[in-house]
Amino acid sequence: MRFKSLALVILFVLSIVRPAVPLLALQAVPPGIQEPSPEDPERAKMEKEMAKKANKGRQADLKRDTEKLLKLATELKEYVDKTNENVLSLNVLKKAEEIEKLAHSVKDKMKGPN
Repeated sequence: MRFKSLALVILFVLSIVRPAVPLLALQAVPPGIQEPSPEDPERAKMEKEMAKKANKGRQADLKRDTEKLLKLATELKEYVDKTNENVLSLNVLKKAEEIEKLAHSVKDKMKGPN
């Protein structure tokens, strides 16, 4: 019985929301956001320069982070080489977690500001 009532509620909500979706798609620019006018080449040039600076900064961050990843991976290997099958160092776990976080950060930066 609960499933039927839940299904009816979902169908009702979809029937209300679905007709509104095409209306939202017709709006080229969301309200409150200004689209650059085609007559403003100075603004377009400035935005392009800002995008270039942001890309250069992101590239520098990627280079720095990948160098740090290499260093951390080397340290992790050294820690693992010092342990044996009966001992798992806390440093090994911490280093692996640090590498994981940094790797996710690098991946997100590579995707860009989307």
